[in-house]
Amino acid sequence: MQIYLVGGAVRDALMGLPVTDRDWVVVGATPDELVAQGFVPVGKDFPVFLHPQTHEEYALARLERKTAPGYHGFAVHAAPDVTLEEDLARRDLTINSIAIDADYIRAKGLFDIKSSETAPAALVDPFNGRQDIADKIFRHVSAAFCEDPVRILRLARLAARFPDFSVAPETLQLMLEMVHSGEVDHLVAERVWQELSRGLMEATPSRMFEVLRECGALARILPEVDRLWGVPQRADYHPEIDTGAHLALVLDMAARLGADLPVRLACLTHDLGKGTTPADILPRHLGHEQRSAQLLKGLAERLRLPTDCRELADVVAREHGNIHRSGNLDAAALVRLLERCDAFRKPQRLGQILLACECDARGRLGLAESPYPQRPRLLSALSAAQGVVTEKIASDAMATGASGQKIGELIHLARVQAVQARLQCPLPATPAH
Repeated sequence: MQIYLVGGAVRDALMGLPVTDRDWVVVGATPDELVAQGFVPVGKDFPVFLHPQTHEEYALARLERKTAPGYHGFAVHAAPDVTLEEDLARRDLTINSIAIDADYIRAKGLFDIKSSETAPAALVDPFNGRQDIADKIFRHVSAAFCEDPVRILRLARLAARFPDFSVAPETLQLMLEMVHSGEVDHLVAERVWQELSRGLMEATPSRMFEVLRECGALARILPEVDRLWGVPQRADYHPEIDTGAHLALVLDMAARLGADLPVRLACLTHDLGKGTTPADILPRHLGHEQRSAQLLKGLAERLRLPTDCRELADVVAREHGNIHRSGNLDAAALVRLLERCDAFRKPQRLGQILLACECDARGRLGLAESPYPQRPRLLSALSAAQGVVTEKIASDAMATGASGQKIGELIHLARVQAVQARLQCPLPATPAH
């Protein structure tokens, strides 16, 4: 039995990056032998085991044979006679098809390839992945790459993590053929969202969508997003003009500002309606906010988006224009805006909404360093309105026989008065709670 560290852990260690998840391959063993050593079987589709102490995944070396379209259309053969090289050959990219003997691993999966302690023979690199790391190239291992459409998404996600890597021309050609053959159409919603969400959280998420566009996959997976490229906007508002170029800047601004996943998804979908603006009114986009919210509904259902992502994206799609203009709104209009954002029931979420809007405002050519005063102004307005003691207003009103709508109107009026007072005597904004 021989054990090797494989995949992304080896790649990241060779690149001098922290190693977080470690995957191991076991060569020359049977499931019974691993179970006898205390390993716990967990794999459904192929033999994967959890180490009895570290709980890391150990998989038996295996071969895969395509049997049907899509991600699940594979027959797996795992046996002691499957070699390490055969296991590496089924992997997606050369940079992920490097292994190192477990005997040479230091703590946390790190190793020094320049050290005399790590003999060259310890590294198994049959597809020249180390050279592709040095050359910063994503290259497929074999023609079997085209058998799994998830590999397109995974490569695009890695491009968001390593934006200075390029896709090898022959690999891009394979990706184009996969899209043309309809293989991408067999992707299941869960895997699409899994890879998209991970890519959105990388340092340069725009690069993921650039790669997906290059191979044509974006038009199949997210047609609402793909159609934004080539759509003009008013240059006085958007110096970058192209709506797709604006989206790329917004996504990278969200990464720069450390936004969480719901905010980044809201950034991705906030302008979907601009892709359906009638040609005769371009470059204006009248009513695009409501069209964006409507398109978001279909996208969210198709990808089965988490509720928090879906709800935040909906508010941002509908209200981002009003939030941008909120510097000119009076107290009554500000309170109505806060009500539409559901800020009184979900005050914490307002911070996320405003961050997405700030990314939108600063994700424009030449405006990345611009301030966004709307954010502190609205947070201050919310803080003032939260100071209204609604319970007392309600009890006093009920004592006079008022109920329902009338009580709501009195609370609304009190909040407007509180915000008006704050606008006349502004205080530093306090975080919503």
